[in-house]
Amino acid sequence: MKSHFDNPLVEQRELLAGKRVIELDDRAVIRITGSDRHEWLNAMLSQRLDRLGVGDSAEALQLDAQGHIEQDFQLIEDGESTWLICYSANASKLLRWFDMVIFRSKVEVADASGDFAVVASFGHPIADAAKGNASSLTWQDPWMSEPSGSVRYADAAGREPWPLYLNLIAKHELAEILGQYQPAGSLAFDALRVAAQRPWQPNEIDEKTLPHELDWLSSAVHLSKGCYRGQEAVAKVHNLGHPPRRIVMLHLDGTADVDAAAGDSVWQGEREIGLVTTASQHFELGPIALAVVARTADDTVEWQVRSAGIENAHPIAATAQTIVPPTAGAAAGIREKRSGLLG
Repeated sequence: MKSHFDNPLVEQRELLAGKRVIELDDRAVIRITGSDRHEWLNAMLSQRLDRLGVGDSAEALQLDAQGHIEQDFQLIEDGESTWLICYSANASKLLRWFDMVIFRSKVEVADASGDFAVVASFGHPIADAAKGNASSLTWQDPWMSEPSGSVRYADAAGREPWPLYLNLIAKHELAEILGQYQPAGSLAFDALRVAAQRPWQPNEIDEKTLPHELDWLSSAVHLSKGCYRGQEAVAKVHNLGHPPRRIVMLHLDGTADVDAAAGDSVWQGEREIGLVTTASQHFELGPIALAVVARTADDTVEWQVRSAGIENAHPIAATAQTIVPPTAGAAAGIREKRSGLLG
């Protein structure tokens, strides 16, 4: 993606107003057909997908056996096919894995990235003015909605707006449809995303990431569906333990002589507590960032961000805004515990 086309702050405002769109050229599109596709997907991924109806969209995670996130998916159902949007760098590996686990299921998987582009819009699906309708292949982000079959650790009231739609646009129609909107770049997209406290692949994911750490249970995990790889680890952390790390939003000193960047280290006194995953300049909030830090980090004191790429750069003062609290998890028996306290 291009970083910007004009002033990124203006792009942010106009994205939220529905006047601009972004072509997400780092996303791949996979088409899944066959009568067993819903049950097949439901058995592999973290979300409940066996009841997808025409026009439904959902988010799901592919986890390893220890519950670490391998892949994030956006899914769209049109009645004949289920469409998956994923990070393109992982698409080839994913397609090979899908082929290996079809077994006898009535499922067919095809790479549709050559036929469709993924275009992000805010506030509404992309409208085709020439035809007088909106794209029928549109994913609506559930991030701001109440969790269904799951739980949210964060206080949603602390988030800025994030009315995101991902639209699958046939490539032969792309130029015509994009001509109806002004373009925006990745700087504007990331700034709005950070303000909404929205994790995104690949930025917030490494080989150790658990969905609990990013509050991703709220939109992409169903806690009471049938078995899938990683389910036992997800349930154990949520019910009995705490995620070892957690995501926070940082408000950064705007007078610093350097800008924060992904990969910069986060410090509490002389203790390194985590890393910046996404940094941006928001049109209202100023310099902000998402960071993944140790669960025990104290959000009530001032932190520092130290540059990973600029030698001898002065640290940037940072104030943390809690997203996932240190107390997240350990949910088993919470009603009984509360009753004991009240009794």
